[in-house]
Amino acid sequence: MTSKKALPISTFGSGFWVSYQNSPAKKMRILEFSPSDGNGSSADDEPLPQDADYDAVSLSDELETSILARFPRSQHWKLCFINKWFLNLIKSGEIYKIRRELGFKEPTVFMLASGESNWWGMDWPFKSSRKLPPIQSDYNFEYGDKESFTAGSHLLVSGKEIDGAVIWRYDSETDEWLKGPSMINPRCLFASATCGNFAFVAGGIETNTYSHVLDSAEKYNSVSQTWELLPKMNQKRKFCSGCFMDNKFYVIGGQDEHLKDLTCGEFFDAKTNSWNLIPDMCKDIPLSVSQSPPLLAVVNNELYTLDASSNELKVYMKGSNTWKKLGVVPVRADAQGGWGVAFKSLGDEILVIGASAVSHTERALTVYTCCPDPDIEKLRWKQIECGSIQLNHFIRNCAVMGT
Repeated sequence: MTSKKALPISTFGSGFWVSYQNSPAKKMRILEFSPSDGNGSSADDEPLPQDADYDAVSLSDELETSILARFPRSQHWKLCFINKWFLNLIKSGEIYKIRRELGFKEPTVFMLASGESNWWGMDWPFKSSRKLPPIQSDYNFEYGDKESFTAGSHLLVSGKEIDGAVIWRYDSETDEWLKGPSMINPRCLFASATCGNFAFVAGGIETNTYSHVLDSAEKYNSVSQTWELLPKMNQKRKFCSGCFMDNKFYVIGGQDEHLKDLTCGEFFDAKTNSWNLIPDMCKDIPLSVSQSPPLLAVVNNELYTLDASSNELKVYMKGSNTWKKLGVVPVRADAQGGWGVAFKSLGDEILVIGASAVSHTERALTVYTCCPDPDIEKLRWKQIECGSIQLNHFIRNCAVMGT
């Protein structure tokens, strides 16, 4: 195999340093250390242990890549500093392809809480959290309405700067924010959904004059960082929501250009390159002008919604085009008509973040998950501890990266 010379780096979450030397059998240099006080001495004033050399059997590229694929995604940007081979592995997206082949999923929840200027990233199961670098945008973007979604290793945040509509892209591989690429038809109040390296958007309001409701749709490729136009929907709609289910992009609810609430849904089938209308899909979900777009989550190809008028969880019964009640969610979605609540799919679970329905602390942020089952009448919710992170319960934006 090709010899790869690396600088000594710290392995993440451990107390070892590893470096490879150019030799037929790799010389692995291992140093165990104690926490330092920043001045070169250990925290408990004990002498630092000496390093030692060990002969290690050379690993194949395939095995090394398999090992690296298991590193926490939040630390992948650090791998870029090892050597060019690792850098290319990250930037090419090959490591994420391998993670998918291994069935290795490590969801990260990105959210922007009210009163915060920085986004937070929380790696499941929320034992660690980190503040993302600030977005180098203007006042208009920071304090204006934004919409977010993910594709591959990208978190995309759509909003408006003084000069017009813009998308800022957080690249989790390099831990930095970059501007663009913009949509072909910039929009707001649109539906979005994620499938692997791709993101889909549809509907909304155009951002030039804010006077036209759209029926257009687009697809984002995170590998090529390009947008592609899709066929137009059957129905113009804004304030709608999207999801990806049964290998199809669904757009549900919203209002048409005459401000009429839409109870129909539709889905885009890539095989036929066409949209299919579903009449009365939202007939069992109360609609209100003051409510947020439908709160949707897909788990194991089953569609769930959080009814913002009653705090009830409902599952969509595909065969009968109806919704079945599954009990009450322990978060107050009805407090502000669904606004400020994060309701997302998280692997095989549903994630909901917002103001607690049982706590008397008004600003307390709570996080709950459950493993939904359409055959169970009442689900069991588990509260998740988020460590020392203290955020406002009103979540302005939230997106889940699942690669």
